[in-house]
Parts: sequence; structure tokens; C-alpha cells
Amino acid sequence: MPGHDGERLGRTRLLGLGLVAAGIVSVHPRTLRIYEEEGLLCPARTPTNIRLYSETDLRRVLWIRHLTQNLGVNLAGVRILFELEERLAEGPVITVPAITLEGDGNGAPHPEPDAYAAKFAGPYSHRTIEGGIGHNLPQEAPDAFATAVREVGGLCDDQQR
Repeated sequence: MPGHDGERLGRTRLLGLGLVAAGIVSVHPRTLRIYEEEGLLCPARTPTNIRLYSETDLRRVLWIRHLTQNLGVNLAGVRILFELEERLAEGPVITVPAITLEGDGNGAPHPEPDAYAAKFAGPYSHRTIEGGIGHNLPQEAPDAFATAVREVGGLCDDQQR
């Protein structure tokens, strides 16, 4: 929508409904409203009540579509998964050494590693495993997975000394 695309609220880029529905997430505007009615999406609004979608909102729409279309989860199930995710995000800070892994071929929307790095207070690193690796790293990249397990084990040993 003219005048709204690219607006910023704080540091988050906000996009008007027309641009979002037409090109970025390829959903009908009514689908976005259904997600909103179901409590799965809560876009910002202008003073004139025009919906503005953030990049986080767009990732959430893509995740909803993945869960419903590819995994067969209904919207009630999506809501439960989102509630569980929020509860996990509120969890305690992880103080033990940790290495997180992500395959470069994981097609599911997910936050950037920087988004959750603050959850780790002990030694921490993140690795993206290249080569079209999906979400099942122990099976798809066993060497990289085993290396990370050995390294984090060594970090635990160092911490106990």
C-alpha cells in the first residue's frame, strides 16, 4: 500500500497488507485475517487501522503454512505449538556448554542464531552445516554432529576443572 511499505516502527520493517499478500508470502488476504482471528498473528496497525506486517509476522505465516500444508497440523494444533514455543522461550538461561547446529537445507522457517544466543550463558557456539543438510543432522551429517558432541563434551570437561 502506498505510504506504508517500508515504514519502520522502532527497528522493525513493516509492510502493508497488499504487498504481503501479493508477493511475499503468497496467501490470500482472507487467510491472513483468519490467522489473526485464530490468535496466530497479531500485526501492528496504523492510526487508521491498516494492518502492517513485520518480518517476524511473515516468518510466522510461512511457518503456519508449512505446519498446515506440509505436516497436516490444523490451526488448533498450530496454536498449541506456538504456545509451547513461547513457554520454551521463557525458560531459564542455559548455563552448560552448548553448540547449536542448523542444516543449510532446512526448509522450515526458523530464527537466526543471534535471536536465541542470549539463552546461553556458558560457552556457546552455533554452526551451520553446509551441503543441503536438512533438520535431521545426526542422520544427514553424522560426522559434523559427532564432532559437535565431542567438542561440547570437552568444554564440559574444561568447565569441571
